[in-house]
Parts: sequence; structure tokens; C-alpha cells
Amino acid sequence: MKYQTRNQLQSVGDVHADMQRPTMTSRERLARWAELLEQTPDRSLGTLPETEFQLASTRDAMRSADTPITVAFQDEVLQADGLKDDTYGEAKRFFELTDWQLHRVVCSCHLGATVRAETAARHVREASGPRPGLFARLWREIMGCAPYF
Repeated sequence: MKYQTRNQLQSVGDVHADMQRPTMTSRERLARWAELLEQTPDRSLGTLPETEFQLASTRDAMRSADTPITVAFQDEVLQADGLKDDTYGEAKRFFELTDWQLHRVVCSCHLGATVRAETAARHVREASGPRPGLFARLWREIMGCAPYF
């Protein structure tokens, strides 16, 4: 295949720069992110320290090499859909997550200094589903598992 500039292509046919492919929904973005993480389930990824204790501006700028967010940012499909960098704030915006949801995916207080990609993928998938009720959340925090009744 021969590389040609936009001007060269316009001499052959109509080129419309304003045509864009449809963007993914937030659920589709989260599903893609989880799939990327699941491709290397045993990969050890870094976390971000104590995100809940940071000022919002500091938290939004937080990043570290080789985090679950970095895995998403390295994907050309997610970049083409609008993921601009691998900061906490950009992940929150792009994936349409609350601080609490993103905190569960990348914060060291839940995961330690590193997290397995498979575990991060599970948290990403949980973020894409309906939020459990208050009782279910309390049960999970106290008992460490989802209620079974």
C-alpha cells in the first residue's frame, strides 16, 4: 500500500475530513478496557497512592508508568475514540466513572502497590454494571464478598 497525503487523495476522489466513525458508549469503552487487561491476566500493574486523600486537582493529574489506565491508553482504538492520556482525571472523564469507581480500579489502599491485570479487569467490569445497593456494598466491605442470598 502506498502512503498518500490528503491533498493527493483529493485529486483522485472526494475526501471528507469531517466524517468520523461512531464513538463507543461508556459501557463499550469499559468492556474494551477490561478485555485489554484480560489479555495478560498475570501482568503486574502499578497503582496510584491513596487517591481518595488527594485534592481533586492533584488526583486528576495523577499518573504512573504501567497502571491499568496505561493499558487503556496504549490501545489505538481507545485513543482514536478520544482517550487523551493516562492520567486519573482523563480516565474518569473518558470512561465516565465516579471517583469511587475509578478508585476501586487503581488505588493502592485497596490493591497494594501493584495489582494483577485480571483483578483490575474485574473491577473495571464491576464499574460497567449497575451499582449495588447500600446493603450489598456494606456486606461486601464487611464480609469481603458479594451477598449470596
